[in-house]
Amino acid sequence: MKNVLVLGGTRFFGRRLVSRLIEAGADVAILTRGASEDPFGDKVQRLQADRTDPDALRQAVEGQQWDVVYDNICYTPEEAEQAAEIFAGRTGLYVLTSTLAVYDNADHPLQEGDFDPYNYPVQTNPERKYSYKEGKRLSEAVLFGRSNLAVAAVRFPIVLGTDDYTKRLWFHIEHAAQGEPIGLPAPDAQISFVHAEEAAACLQWIGEVKLEGPVNACSDGTVSVREIMGMIELEIGQTASLVSEASQEHQSPFGVPQDWVMSNARAAESGFTFWNVKAWMPELIRELAANLKKRP
Repeated sequence: MKNVLVLGGTRFFGRRLVSRLIEAGADVAILTRGASEDPFGDKVQRLQADRTDPDALRQAVEGQQWDVVYDNICYTPEEAEQAAEIFAGRTGLYVLTSTLAVYDNADHPLQEGDFDPYNYPVQTNPERKYSYKEGKRLSEAVLFGRSNLAVAAVRFPIVLGTDDYTKRLWFHIEHAAQGEPIGLPAPDAQISFVHAEEAAACLQWIGEVKLEGPVNACSDGTVSVREIMGMIELEIGQTASLVSEASQEHQSPFGVPQDWVMSNARAAESGFTFWNVKAWMPELIRELAANLKKRP
């Protein structure tokens, strides 16, 4: 994998992916609107375009080819259709960042076959308004069923890291520090997570081995919010009460109604080594909690 394009490579695990690719010696291009700064200096080629503008995207990539294209910012079937047309013949593998949310709830660890994008009906709407779940489902369906691209759809659960701009884990640490209640329906529901660095490593690996099709990518093991709050209490000496009802500002971003877990067996059996969630979660909490000590 020598020549790579990353759509959405300026923050969170996309930025980490770009760093890993540069370190591995790849020639990396990043495509952005140019609104966000990045730390890569002259180590990357920068292509500027609004992803949602097909003419601008087509012009930005004109005359170029890549071994792998990573797409972290495809959210609608229209964007997938545009990508399928624009990148046809320009890349050996198209890697779509997808999500655990494509699955319906189930009483077992979700496997790739529990959502079949190859036979999922593509129904668009004139307003192009889709839920996150449906947008990703339709994006997969378009790329797998309506394109001539070799495609991998990497389905991530909740991604966490010190640079998580949504501050989902920080929400729980802050609430514990302030003694505020946290609302969620099922505090003991088991949840799959993945660390941002682990996610970036898995994306890099999929590009290297050219693994096609849907791929679940989550840490080994699961953890509940109650267990997470126990880790937080060990670190800061305080915890928050978990309640079934709370105002919107106190609702946990991990508030799933039942177990929400996935199997990573396909990727693991293909050669990728995942981290253990109960090994990295306490360290991440420790890193985030250090911010509390910096407060005046």
